[in-house]
Amino acid sequence: MELVHSGKVRDVYADGDELILVASDRVSVYDVVLPTPIPDKGKILTQLSLWWFERLADIIPNHVVSATDVPQEWAGRAIRCRRLTMLPVEWIARGHLAGLGLKEYQKSGTVSGVPLPDGLVEASRLPEPIFTPTTKATEGHDEFITYDDVVRKIGDDTAARLKDVTLEIYERGAALAAERGIIIADTKLEFGRAADGTLVLGDEVLTPDSSRFWPADQWVPGRPQHSLDKQFVRDWSSTLDWDRTPPGPVVPDEVVEATRARYVEVYERLTGTAWSS
Repeated sequence: MELVHSGKVRDVYADGDELILVASDRVSVYDVVLPTPIPDKGKILTQLSLWWFERLADIIPNHVVSATDVPQEWAGRAIRCRRLTMLPVEWIARGHLAGLGLKEYQKSGTVSGVPLPDGLVEASRLPEPIFTPTTKATEGHDEFITYDDVVRKIGDDTAARLKDVTLEIYERGAALAAERGIIIADTKLEFGRAADGTLVLGDEVLTPDSSRFWPADQWVPGRPQHSLDKQFVRDWSSTLDWDRTPPGPVVPDEVVEATRARYVEVYERLTGTAWSS
């Protein structure tokens, strides 16, 4: 096998015509990888993605070839995948106003060109889920683009199909999570094309690294929410005298433990299965 890419969290190895996608325990905030891992994080991301892939397979094919035919050293945190040509867009659906979407709304009253009602506050539920794509930056930060920008990048038919798929995945995931007392405020997806041109869901799906999860019984619009995702680490880092450039700060033990507990909790509440590493 050959290492072909090392990302902020995942490493990708070529194995013949297929890829091995390995989720590490690394954590990044503001596009900076922190020096302290979160134990079991990569396994939780992988196992939760596999759980969701099964429940979304009727909407769009996914990249999974096998969750077990992987090197033993990566068991539980690796997936054997189809090779895809990834599309240059981050496909984001939002049902609540938070993060960069909130900041954009406060400036312009829109997110990715989508107009929103006046008077919304942090964590407000939107009248209906919206599609808010961003660029897929290889360096620096992703930036909001409009649906028309997506059309110019990849064509009308593909843009329309994947906008619909993004919203359908979000709505199904949010409905299932709501039954388990969790709000999915927003989520980011990635899609690519297989060798035969088929559109395929890749990377991860509806995980604490790619989504905002909030306990429904603690949701109060107008303030930051109790997060069951990576936002907890972002919030901790924002209390530091750190300029958000490498090297990142060492994460203290209590923050590591609290972060791991959030990942475990969201896995267990969504799947109904006790986490076992």
